[in-house]
Amino acid sequence: MKRRHRRPSAPDPAAFPTRTYDLLKEFTIASAVVALLTVGLAAVFSSPDVKPVTLASWARADGTDFTATAVTELGGTSTTATYGPPYNHTPDAAQKIGPVSLQNAAGVRIRVDTANDFVLRPLRQAPEPPAVTAALTTWTAAAPARQRAWTSAYSDALAKANGAAPARGDFGPVPVLVARLRELARAGALDGQLQAQGTFYQTDYTRPLLFLSDGSHLESLARAQHLKGDQWGMMNETGNYPGQAWLWLYTFWYQIEPFKSSGNADALIWAVMALLSLGLMLVPFIPGVRSLPRWTRVHRLIWRTYYREQAVERGRRA
Repeated sequence: MKRRHRRPSAPDPAAFPTRTYDLLKEFTIASAVVALLTVGLAAVFSSPDVKPVTLASWARADGTDFTATAVTELGGTSTTATYGPPYNHTPDAAQKIGPVSLQNAAGVRIRVDTANDFVLRPLRQAPEPPAVTAALTTWTAAAPARQRAWTSAYSDALAKANGAAPARGDFGPVPVLVARLRELARAGALDGQLQAQGTFYQTDYTRPLLFLSDGSHLESLARAQHLKGDQWGMMNETGNYPGQAWLWLYTFWYQIEPFKSSGNADALIWAVMALLSLGLMLVPFIPGVRSLPRWTRVHRLIWRTYYREQAVERGRRA
């Protein structure tokens, strides 16, 4: 005769210890405490209220840096002009992970021509004096090599002049163009022109931010507020306010070699964090690692009251 195997019956829920718990009450108390702390701490400490940095404030505060940056935008030698995807097709500019370039794979999605977008188009769109109109005509008619020679010579002259007006040189129309651009920036017109993208709501700050980031003014402000990458800026707020402290693991890699001095730091750190995140997701499937809680027995420390009560109960039954 074949022996029949009886399936084990499901455990009786009453066999497990239970504890009365009012979830609604605990939720209400926790919500009230958090609300009081939020309102109280906000009233005591407030929040950082730093005025926004604009092209207008930059041109007024540090006109020399604005002019020098405008020349590099016009000559196509700024960081944005040579960044590569997603802004332009600069050869060998993209960061890579080994032979793989995620930058190139994404392609040029936000096309930026710094000379036209940051300098020439704003000048053409504004009512211009005859001298500026003539300078625009001269610039447009010149060959690219000639344009680069003008901007290179003017950049060198600005560096040597150390903030003063450069001496005469073969600068072509460049001094007239950047001087007028600086006037537009000081008046606040350039911010609006770079934001205007043909839509009703002008909320795209990409081009103004790229222009700002190419100069040294924004960087100096960021360093004064401890927001630079080598100051753990990803987890700081302006001033002494704490920021996103949970980002410490990401910003940590920027502080050590080989990432600290690597031109591919962003791509490499992204890959490291992707591997760490994948490892965290796969913890339940990794032999040895998944057994660490059982070996360390940290759970018994957390639930020590429960295990103490169970030991007392077992002693009574014995």
